[in-house]
Amino acid sequence: MDIQPSTKHAECLVIIPTYNEKDNIKAIIEAVFKLPRRFDILIIDDNSPDGTADIVKALQTDHEGCLHLLSRKGKLGLGTAYIAGFKWALDKGYEYVCEMDADFSHNPSDLPLLVEACEKGADVAVGSRYLTGVNVVNWPMGRVMMSYFASRYVRIVTGMPVFDSTAGFVCYRRRVLEALPLDKIRFKGYAFQIEMKYLSYKYGFKIAEVPIIFVNRVHGVSKMSSGIFSEGLFGVMRLKWDSLFKKYPDYSQK
Repeated sequence: MDIQPSTKHAECLVIIPTYNEKDNIKAIIEAVFKLPRRFDILIIDDNSPDGTADIVKALQTDHEGCLHLLSRKGKLGLGTAYIAGFKWALDKGYEYVCEMDADFSHNPSDLPLLVEACEKGADVAVGSRYLTGVNVVNWPMGRVMMSYFASRYVRIVTGMPVFDSTAGFVCYRRRVLEALPLDKIRFKGYAFQIEMKYLSYKYGFKIAEVPIIFVNRVHGVSKMSSGIFSEGLFGVMRLKWDSLFKKYPDYSQK
């Protein structure tokens, strides 16, 4: 595990998990660093055989103290990558911690909007594809329908007032990550994003959605699979079951 420490950092951190993203990684890093608001970046790479981590290491020379790398031994799942990143961010003292894909499906220019939503009162800000309709570009219609109705399904089953519960473009305030039982997050794939939002909701945190336009990746291969989708489908039932019979603690009463 290779972690590059920071002695002086920004208030905001964006975590970007990677696996075989050599065609995107340099461009996405440079796009974040060109934003008018400063964001530090933590890349979490799962031993990409295409050399993604080597590209990040080379870029660290030009972005000392701002660009960090956590290298893992293999594909351990999206959820575990973010949990590792959250713990790293808490240890380093960041106030706002964002999630973002490496493939430009999430526009880096929207990052400040997510942070601003948290500064204005939200505890969790979600970059939402479905708040104002269906704002998805260049996805196959089947995948659009699957994603849209999956979010509706989650909303109906859980009662969580979030239109895009499967979104992976999110900003968390530090106090949310401190309160949630990160070591007990069970899902690694599609359902991880749902579980994080649901726990935030059950703990009494305020979730706001910020409308974005989601654009399908141009370079690289999508990591979506039928197994990941199945985890989300049945995972929602399990989350609801736990809520009914185990009763997640209410953070607002702590």
